[in-house]
Amino acid sequence: MHKTWIEISKKALQNNISQFQKLIGHKVNPAPFLGVFPPGRYYTEKRCRVKLMAVVKANAYGHGLIEVAKIAARSRADWLGVDSIDEAIKIRKAGIKAPILIMGYTLLSRLKDVVKYDFRQVIYNRETVEILAKQAKNNKKASIHLKVETGTSRQGLEKEELLELAKFIKKHPQIEIEGIYTHYANIEDTTDHSYARQQLKRFKEAVSLLEKNNIKIPVKHTACSAAVILFPETYFDMVRLGISMYGLWPSKETFVSAQEKKRRMKLEPILTWKTKIAQIKQVRAGTSVSYGLTERVSQDSKIAVLPIGYWDGYDRRLSGIANVLIRGKRCKALGRVCMNMIIADVSHVPNVKLEDEVVLLGKQGQEEITADELAQKIGTINYEVVTRINPLIPRIVV
Repeated sequence: MHKTWIEISKKALQNNISQFQKLIGHKVNPAPFLGVFPPGRYYTEKRCRVKLMAVVKANAYGHGLIEVAKIAARSRADWLGVDSIDEAIKIRKAGIKAPILIMGYTLLSRLKDVVKYDFRQVIYNRETVEILAKQAKNNKKASIHLKVETGTSRQGLEKEELLELAKFIKKHPQIEIEGIYTHYANIEDTTDHSYARQQLKRFKEAVSLLEKNNIKIPVKHTACSAAVILFPETYFDMVRLGISMYGLWPSKETFVSAQEKKRRMKLEPILTWKTKIAQIKQVRAGTSVSYGLTERVSQDSKIAVLPIGYWDGYDRRLSGIANVLIRGKRCKALGRVCMNMIIADVSHVPNVKLEDEVVLLGKQGQEEITADELAQKIGTINYEVVTRINPLIPRIVV
């Protein structure tokens, strides 16, 4: 038994993955999306299955790296996407054999593990190429994915630099250019997708430039969750399913755009965060609660002490404004969130008792506290709410 824990719904995760597998099904011609480029090698109506990458970086967006990776692999996700070499190694050691793309930077001293475990590594500099080539031995090639800079100004290279790097890589037969991809900067936070269209245009131009120089790359991918939902023309050979796999919408704007496009998807949040009541006590009207005397009860009240706090990832900005669920009722969090405790008003909850189950995030009875609700209260996004839940808290698949 635990005093705080995360429950991950296997059924909900499988449902979300299944919906996207049905959605991506086959390639389509992306030309109408841009109004440019005649159909070519990569833009034809050729029917073939689009692969799905389950992005499990950052402890699977806070949901549990190994727990989610195992379910995704068993749900026929084709690839897994991580940020670091350490995440990738943990997945391999858990017995998961799916291809893994490391999308974050790997220190030069750690590149030997990329070759050892047959990971795929994002590339955008010569130094990484040179070390990988040295590490590849006994006819074992190192597979890499090139990152194209199309307008996010993060990782990646402009198309001219990209061509130079690709030519440099071709001089190293130990390295295989398996993939090429980019990431959209403004496809989630707006209903105006003109910038995303420009990014897709730049990506296609980069691919075309490489092909003209006889550099053909078999796995092309650009689509994040929002792109998967809204624009089939971004799919190419594979899509990268992130926040939506966990049952959360990338943004309100994505939801609105999906409704306009009649994308009828029912995403099911897979995470429930629970704790137990550690103490119940009576306090008189006017009594202050928690640090700083920031809140006083206005009447005689019954309060419950809950053994979680900002160390656990329950944001301090939720002080005095959040709710928790106890016996199916919303209970206000009183005063400041402490390092290891918060306090809830349970005056209106009948028969409340020690070690009653408390839901901090998720459903209980007819009530639900969503990541979007908590995000709105503290001025952030649902991604941050779930990702910052302490990774040491047990994740239990139910």
